[in-house]
Amino acid sequence: MKITQYTRFDDGSLRAIPLLCRPDTQQQELQLLNLYPDICFQQIGVFGGAITDAVGAVLEQLPYETAKKLISGYFGPDGIGYRAIRTHIDSCDFSTAPYSAQGEFSGESLEAFSLAHDKKRIIPWIKLAYELAGDKLPVMLTPWSPPAYMKTNQSRTGGGHLKPEYYGLWASYICLYIKAYIEEGILVDSISVQNEPNAVQIWDSCLFSPQEEKSFLLEALYPCMKKEGLEHIRIYVWDHNKERLYDRACQLIDEQTDKMIAGLAFHWYSGDHFEALDLVRHRFPDKLLTFSEGCIEYSRHDKDHLRNAQIYAHDMLGNFRCGMNNFYDWNICLDEKGGPNYAGNFCDAPVMCDVETGLIQQRLSYGYISQFSSFIKEGARRIGSSIYTDALETVAFVNPDGEIIAIILNRNAEDYKLTLRLDADIADLSVPANSLSTVSIKNV
Repeated sequence: MKITQYTRFDDGSLRAIPLLCRPDTQQQELQLLNLYPDICFQQIGVFGGAITDAVGAVLEQLPYETAKKLISGYFGPDGIGYRAIRTHIDSCDFSTAPYSAQGEFSGESLEAFSLAHDKKRIIPWIKLAYELAGDKLPVMLTPWSPPAYMKTNQSRTGGGHLKPEYYGLWASYICLYIKAYIEEGILVDSISVQNEPNAVQIWDSCLFSPQEEKSFLLEALYPCMKKEGLEHIRIYVWDHNKERLYDRACQLIDEQTDKMIAGLAFHWYSGDHFEALDLVRHRFPDKLLTFSEGCIEYSRHDKDHLRNAQIYAHDMLGNFRCGMNNFYDWNICLDEKGGPNYAGNFCDAPVMCDVETGLIQQRLSYGYISQFSSFIKEGARRIGSSIYTDALETVAFVNPDGEIIAIILNRNAEDYKLTLRLDADIADLSVPANSLSTVSIKNV
């Protein structure tokens, strides 16, 4: 058995430490981390990130080889293991300005529809990710708002609701968008009905009550996707914070909608609420749970890069322990201000770029995410584990090839000792202060 501990320190450095394996004497151990690969939970799908209009605007200002290196760092063979992409239908807050594929047109026809904006700003970078990955990666599409004329407030911003008389046209618009992406060679494998349907924002936003989301899905979106031959594309509902995830699942999933809903997407902005995932997992065990967005907002957090990286790790550990299948981070890169963002909602990203100098900086969060995405392979299963102290956060997996992965977060200012136990073997390790460790166990 080969055991290696890969520890990410608070300065961003990574150290690989071989561990010595010895027989378990079955004596009482006071510092155990137990691993139980015979107890399997949810299957893990993909890790990915968003290529938004803002990301495209940043990348096109960089020297091409720098932009290529950045994309390869995520999706390339030597990257951190991202195998999926999320982007938006029409504009979102991380756009340089509000826009619609229908332009300013207001009427009952979609003849004015054009994907010209995305073909210039977003799709070329998705295709570069494909080229560097050597494969077509799945893409998730999400709308932030219908065109203004379809809404009660006559604006893309400020919330408002989709008018019932436009349910059919908006569904056709979404299907047209999906098909236009497919025609560009993009592998669209999933959509969500609406981004953050419970939030009124100063940027692109649209409110959907539970009944409105259900009615739109039942009466318009799913029938239109079926008619257009798109029923194979997974549909996610909710796509908002975790605190009402279980409530929305119960309100939307019934005998009529069960076959239409592949899963629930969620964000992190309202706090941990890990138990909400666990409730959905138990009530609706066949539904996928996908983290579709999270970022460090400058309006709520300072630039403490260690703390911000720990926010990522803490959330990922809790989400995985409670049933998460897929992980999509938000913008894969932003400029030195945390944008561009036409609403002034500036945020941090795992990679920040100075568009004046062409320099890029990988935040500590990039390294922390890689402790998961580089080691947990598609098709892995979460396995049982137990640990002696709540000072350390852990989760464990078994990869398709049999490799066991244990991830350990220490957010404290002191080192901790652990004895790792797997079947009849144990190994001693130290978990340094303010570190994130990934332990790999291979049969050799």
